[in-house]
Amino acid sequence: MSELNIDSEQLRPGGRARRSERHRSTKETEISLSLDLDGSGVTEVDTGLPFFDHMLDQLGRHGGFDLKVKTTGDLHVDGHHTIEDTSIVLGQALAEALGDKVGVRRFASGLYPLDEALVEVAVDLSGRPFFVWDVEMPEAIPLGNPPFDPSMAEHAFQSLATSAGITLHISLRRGRNVHHIIEASFKGLARCLRDAVRIEGSSLPSTKGSL
Repeated sequence: MSELNIDSEQLRPGGRARRSERHRSTKETEISLSLDLDGSGVTEVDTGLPFFDHMLDQLGRHGGFDLKVKTTGDLHVDGHHTIEDTSIVLGQALAEALGDKVGVRRFASGLYPLDEALVEVAVDLSGRPFFVWDVEMPEAIPLGNPPFDPSMAEHAFQSLATSAGITLHISLRRGRNVHHIIEASFKGLARCLRDAVRIEGSSLPSTKGSL
C-alpha cells in the first residue's frame, strides 16, 4: 500500500482556502480524491457504486464542499473495500484540509428529515476519533447496481470519522425506508460539517491548546 499527499492548502483566518488532494493505492483499490472546504458544493464522484456516488454527492453539495472522487476497486469481490477505502481517504483529506483548526466553530448538531425518516447527527472536530451509530436499520435488499450493502453505511461513517479524527454520533429517531435513513444521515453529516468547519474567530476552540 502506498499513500501520497499530492497537495494541501490549509486555511488560517484571512488566509488561503482549505484544500487537500490525496492518492491511495492498494491491491484492492485505487483512489484519487480532492476536497475544498471553502468551495461551492461542486462534486464529481465515481466509485463504481451508483448509490455510494449519490451519498458522496450529497455530502459535498450539502456541505458546501468541492469534492472530486475517483475510485477503482475490486467490485468483482463486493463493494466493501471500495466503500471503506474511499471513506478513509475522505477522512484523511478532511483532517488535512482543516489543518490546526484555528478559528473553526468546531461543534455542530441537528435533526435531519427525509420523508418518514428522521436522523440526529452531532459532530465535534475534537481530534479524538469516536463514533456512535444508534441506527436500527430495517431489513433491505442492496441498493443500486453494482449493489451497495446498506449495512456498509455504518462502516463508511466509522471509517471517515476515525481517519478524520472527529467525534461523530448518528441516531435514528424514526424511519422505515433504508434509502431515506442512509441519505438523511449523509445529508445530516454534511450540514453538521458545514457548520463545524466554519471560520468564526481567530483562536483555537479548545482549552487544551490543540485539537
